[in-house]
Amino acid sequence: MAEFRLPTNSIVKKGNHYPAPNGATNTRKFSVYRYDPDSGKNPRVDTYDVDMDTCGPMVLDAIIKIKSEMDATLSFRRSCREGICGSCAMNINGSNTLACTMALADIEDDVSIYPLPHQPVVKDLVSDLTNFYAQYASIEPWLKSDTPAPPDRERLQSPAEREKLDGLYECILCACCSTSCPSYWWNSERYLGPAALLASYRWLVDSRDDNTGERLDAVEDPYKLYRCHTIMNCAQVCPKGLNPAQAIAETKKMLVERRI
Repeated sequence: MAEFRLPTNSIVKKGNHYPAPNGATNTRKFSVYRYDPDSGKNPRVDTYDVDMDTCGPMVLDAIIKIKSEMDATLSFRRSCREGICGSCAMNINGSNTLACTMALADIEDDVSIYPLPHQPVVKDLVSDLTNFYAQYASIEPWLKSDTPAPPDRERLQSPAEREKLDGLYECILCACCSTSCPSYWWNSERYLGPAALLASYRWLVDSRDDNTGERLDAVEDPYKLYRCHTIMNCAQVCPKGLNPAQAIAETKKMLVERRI
C-alpha cells in the first residue's frame, strides 16, 4: 500500500510524553497529532507509552485506552468499531485507513497517528469534512425516477442489473480515498473527488434511475470530473476494497459514448 506522508512542518512541535503505568513490561509508543485551533497554539505531537497487555488488538482500541486512562483531552471520532460507519478514518503510519480495522499486529514500527491529510482540523484527529459532504450531496445521491413506484412491491431489477451496483454501494463515506488523492488536495473546491464520483456512478448505472442524462451533464466539467489523473491512491487506501478510479473512468466512457 502506498504511503501518504504528511509534509514536514517546522511549527509542529514535540509535545508531551505520557509514560506507561508502573510495572508495565510490554509497551508500545504512539505518536499522536494534537491541535486545537481555538487555543492559538501551534500543533504538536504527543507521545504515549501504552501498556499492550491491557490493550485491545486494533489501533482504535489503543486510542480509546489513551483517552480513557492517560489523556482525556484527546479528541477523535469513532462509532461502530466494525468498519461500517467510517467515523474513525485517520492517517496511521502514513496511510489513510480506519482505526477500528487496522490491527496493531500489522504495524511493525511505533504507531504514528494523524488526522486525514489536507483537510482543516477541528481538533486533534477530527478533520472538518464539510466540503466533502457538500460534494457528496451535490451529486444528488438518491433515486430519481420519472415513473411512479409500484403500489404493491419494490422497483425490481434483474440479477444482472443488480450486479452492476456491486463495488459501488458499499462506500461508507469515510473520506480515506478523497483525502489521499493529490488531485483533490490541489483542487478540492472544484474537483468532486473519488468518493463523490463513485457515488455518482452508482446512480448512473442503476437501472431504476431515469436521470442518467442530467447526472452526466452535472459532472461534465473540466474540474468536477476530469481532474482525476488515475493516480490510484484512492483504490489503494479504500478500507472496503472499492475502486473509485474505475468508476470515474467508466463515467468518462459514458460521456464519450453519448457523443457518438
